[in-house]
Amino acid sequence: MSVIGKYFIFLGSLFGKGEKLSVYWRRFMEESVSIGVSSIFIVAIVSTFIGAVSCIQTAYNLVSPIIPVSTVALIVRDMQILELAPTITCIVLAGKVGSNIASELGTMRITEQIDALEVMGINSSSYLVMPKVLAAMFTFPMLVILAAFLGIFGGYLAGTLTGVITERDYLYGIRDSFVPYNLFFMCVKPFVFGFLIATISSYQGFFTKGGALEVGKASTQAVTNSCISVLIADYLLAQLLL
Repeated sequence: MSVIGKYFIFLGSLFGKGEKLSVYWRRFMEESVSIGVSSIFIVAIVSTFIGAVSCIQTAYNLVSPIIPVSTVALIVRDMQILELAPTITCIVLAGKVGSNIASELGTMRITEQIDALEVMGINSSSYLVMPKVLAAMFTFPMLVILAAFLGIFGGYLAGTLTGVITERDYLYGIRDSFVPYNLFFMCVKPFVFGFLIATISSYQGFFTKGGALEVGKASTQAVTNSCISVLIADYLLAQLLL
């Protein structure tokens, strides 16, 4: 309970005395590049192959002649939009982005850079953490949209190239019984997950004590806690919004 209380106090400190808007804007753009643009490659690789595997495995399990072949594409589409694209992508980002944030802030703490900012009268938590949180909440939904598209496209490539489904059946399947609300649900998830990953990782790094060994432990703890929080939030969002 003390850790949870300290975490919420840390969140409150983000909204304290801040700097000029231009300072935050510049740092926000830098963090957006660091968090979002640099993660495009790993997100593209993971989502494309997950979509391809989903298509092949779904076709393998649908052996009944009563079920139309286009159902394979329908299942791949809904799996990508509802679960695989937002959740798996954010878990991957928790490992990449979360560990980077925790190690960066942890190094700044043990080298007394954060203490130097506080001596100069700067709200260090707001100056260092707020741009990271906003950048994560801004870029994660865009990465998830890219992941959903590439996942469906990966399923299309795997299905048509291996012959388990024709191009016509796949295109029909991804348009059949489409629910537009699912896209809204898909975009809400990474918005929440981005906040959780950025704040939890920042909390672990910001309060690091000791030396280089503790920075590594803080980075590991940040990834672990972020993944757990993403899974819990995933269930709660599904229960509330679906």
